[in-house]
Amino acid sequence: MSLRRKFFGHPWVLKTIGVLGAEYLRLVWNTSRFTVEPADAYECVEPEQPIIIAMWHGQHILAPFIRRRHHNPTRVLISRHRDGEINALAAQRLGIGTVRGSGNHDRRFDEKGGVGAFWAMLASLQEGCNMALTADVPKVAKVAGLGIIKLARESGRPIYPVAVATSRRLEFDSWDSAAINLPFSRGTIVVGEPIRVAADADKDALEAARSGLERSLNALTERAYAIVDRKQ
Repeated sequence: MSLRRKFFGHPWVLKTIGVLGAEYLRLVWNTSRFTVEPADAYECVEPEQPIIIAMWHGQHILAPFIRRRHHNPTRVLISRHRDGEINALAAQRLGIGTVRGSGNHDRRFDEKGGVGAFWAMLASLQEGCNMALTADVPKVAKVAGLGIIKLARESGRPIYPVAVATSRRLEFDSWDSAAINLPFSRGTIVVGEPIRVAADADKDALEAARSGLERSLNALTERAYAIVDRKQ
C-alpha cells in the first residue's frame, strides 16, 4: 500500500474530510436561496411518507438538505469504498442515516454488499424511514437501474424523482458529469410525479417503470438547470 493510500485510509483522516465536507455543504445551503417546483411539492409528498427519493449521481450532494425537520427520518444508500466512507461520515454529521452497499454494472444486488443493502433499505422503509439513493447503474451515467424499481415493488412505496441544482457550480468531465455546488447561489429543488410499482409487476412492467424513471430524472435535471441558469 502506498503512503498516500495509507494516509487517506486512516480513520481520523477520513473523519476530518467527512466533517469538512459536511460543513462545506451546510455553508452552500445556508448562503443560497432555494426555490421548490412545484411550489406545493412538500405538501403533496409528506402524506406519502415513507418514500423512495431518486436522484442522478453527480447531482446529489445536497440531498441531505431536501428533508425538513418534521419529516420522517431519512437514510441514504452509500457504497462501501473509501470515498463512500467519507460520504457516509458527512451524511451522518448532517443528520442522515446510511445504508452501505451498491449493485454492479449488470444491475444486480447480489454483489458488492448489494443483497444486504437491499434488505436494509427495505427494512428502513418498513420502519417508516425515507430512503434516498442514486438511480444510475454504477459508473454508467443517466441510465437507471432496476434495483430501485424492485425496491419500490417489494416495499410498496412510491419513488419520487428529484433534481437539485445551483447557479454557481464547478462541473467536472467525469463519468457522472458531477457538479460541486458553490455558496451564494440561486438554487432549486424540482420534484417529479411519483412512480408506483405494483407488487405483481412482471419483467415488462419493471422495465416500463425503469425507463419512466430515467426519462423523468433527465427532464427534471434539464428543468432544474434551466431555472438556476435563467433559461426558462
